[in-house]
Amino acid sequence: MKTKKHLRLMLMPALLLLCMASCKKKEAESAIPDNQMNANNTSVNAVSAANFKVIGYVPSWAGEVNQIQYSKLTHINYAFILPTASGGFQPLENPSKLQSLVATAHANNVKVLVSVGGWNNGDDSAFESFASSASGRTTFTNNVINLVNQYNLDGIDIDWEYPDAGNSGNNYTALMQQLSTAMHNKGKLLTAAVVSYNGPGVQNAVFAAVDFLNIMAYDEGGANHSTSALAVQSLNYWIGRGLPASKANLGLPFYGRSANEYVDYKTILSRGGSANSDSYAGIGYNGIPTIKSKTNLAFDKAGGVMIWELSQDATGANSLLSAINQVVVSRAGNPGGSIPIGSTVTLKGINGRYVSGEEGATAMTCNRTAASPVETFTVVDAGGGKISLRSKGKYVSSENGTQAITCSRATAGDWEKFDWVANADGTVSFRGNNGKYISSENGTQAMTCNRETISGWEAFGINK
Repeated sequence: MKTKKHLRLMLMPALLLLCMASCKKKEAESAIPDNQMNANNTSVNAVSAANFKVIGYVPSWAGEVNQIQYSKLTHINYAFILPTASGGFQPLENPSKLQSLVATAHANNVKVLVSVGGWNNGDDSAFESFASSASGRTTFTNNVINLVNQYNLDGIDIDWEYPDAGNSGNNYTALMQQLSTAMHNKGKLLTAAVVSYNGPGVQNAVFAAVDFLNIMAYDEGGANHSTSALAVQSLNYWIGRGLPASKANLGLPFYGRSANEYVDYKTILSRGGSANSDSYAGIGYNGIPTIKSKTNLAFDKAGGVMIWELSQDATGANSLLSAINQVVVSRAGNPGGSIPIGSTVTLKGINGRYVSGEEGATAMTCNRTAASPVETFTVVDAGGGKISLRSKGKYVSSENGTQAITCSRATAGDWEKFDWVANADGTVSFRGNNGKYISSENGTQAMTCNRETISGWEAFGINK
């Protein structure tokens, strides 16, 4: 991972490359030969689609909490809090953001961990110092427990980059085992970020201590920093060493690299790059096809994917997180979950009738036997993982659940934004800003957005 200090070095290319060269030197010392890259490349189907993990890092210094697409994530890692040499922590940056993130994520059934460490300009001396003694490890573990309790976290993510073989690795193992006992006794998660391959300092004993490892299969040198071959190589390395496939999460970059700069994916697109390519003006990145291919690889061989980092994503049809979600939905065998952003759709209730926008003149109903333009809706990306529905130039409003819904708004505010909820039978439901679901009312009265749960009246067929 990169810390805030590391990212600021984008303005200083020479220093940045020197730092990254240092960061990667432990990998380069004994790289796996190309002819071994696809060894043991078999499908293991380690987890079901329901248990497939999609983990996004959220930096303290970038991105807005209300713009995160929570419905497409299972875990969020808040980056970073830095350790001290005595086993304490430096002050947490932007604690109000973390508090807001935890509250919003938990409301959307997403777990939140804090990531400790990060590359921090190549300085992992704090870990090396406190982990070298039993008292230092105990101090750190106690401080982790306090941090988890203070912010109502679901666990902790250790980003020590990287323990060396020998005493450093021994101390890392001892630390992770002590943290494992402490976290698991509280019903919390322990995870760690690890190098893409050639990480002897992470000993095999760590595999039993963690809930999963986030494999940083990116930041190889230059533009070709995160190829599909590296993804295969990384999973083969860790799983080949004995890491259970269900505990392996494949790292995906939401940024690109050239010979002298790091560039957010959304910035690459703004400069003229294509969402369907992996290269633009000397910058190598992962476009939508490669992200989907890697996500499918993770489904076949691992337990999930990890993203560095969410604020670098684009919006709408170009979103890489949406591309990941499309694969997740497809692998779950749930076509209703693929959100057709920009498409015009019809909505059919359980009564076999179509939803009508009523041209915005009256409250909406679900009683039409055929679909005319008044019964068609454009699915609009509303940001933050939410959608809006527009018909005849007006937006559907939940009316905050206090009265029948309408399709009368000229612009989309909070009441005009909905979660697109995929149901197992291929139907979809719509959850309003009030946390309640739209109901067809079985076509016997005006539609509402006041249901706590989804039953037949709260499910709609798309283009049926």
